Amino acid sequence: MVILCGGRGTRLEPITKDIPKSLIEVGGKPFIFHQLDLLQGMGFSSIILCCYHRGEMIRDAVGYFYEDLDILYSFEKDKPLGTAGAIKYALPLLDRHFFVMSGDSYLPDIDYEKMLDVFVLTDYKSIVMATYKNQDKFDKSNIKIKKGKIIKYDKNKKAKGLQHIDYGASLFDREIFKELGDNRFIDLSEVYQDFVEDGRLHSAEMESRFYEIGSLEGIRDLEEYLENRND
Repeated sequence: MVILCGGRGTRLEPITKDIPKSLIEVGGKPFIFHQLDLLQGMGFSSIILCCYHRGEMIRDAVGYFYEDLDILYSFEKDKPLGTAGAIKYALPLLDRHFFVMSGDSYLPDIDYEKMLDVFVLTDYKSIVMATYKNQDKFDKSNIKIKKGKIIKYDKNKKAKGLQHIDYGASLFDREIFKELGDNRFIDLSEVYQDFVEDGRLHSAEMESRFYEIGSLEGIRDLEEYLENRND
């Protein structure tokens, strides 16, 4: 599993003035520990953290082992490379097939086996994106799905009539990233869009909502979920 931890969290300032978004305290501890607890419980054994902004603070807080997890780091050194560029930079650490998770996502009900099943059916030649029938409830929906394929995806332009949204995790083949240029800024949205055009961006639809800390409202929702779960 790759977790993308390089963002600056500008929407959360001044909370993120002195710390990276991954270390925001949620429910009594830094957010990244909630992610790691969840992933360990789901059977993962190795986590790669792609870091840029204040990445050394994340390393100092987490270390190289967490419970039963091995923690590896990929640090973008001179400049931010974007979400896809960060994965490209981390390729020496990655297996042939790997999941990628957003650094601000908390996904307690995600079905990684379902994603893998879709990946196998496409002969490992697609990207499988976890999706949710959001209907603009938690954020503006940005995905259109037809027969299991994502036929419209736009990270920034929110078109009318869309019902689904990116859930915060995807499954990739490393060969995709070998084709990208070195040391240049590339956002994953560009990669997704290319695969939409090729008919190779597939959906694995999830039944329960996701949580995220990209906004103050998202943090409040997650804290409420964690509190109710522990009651």
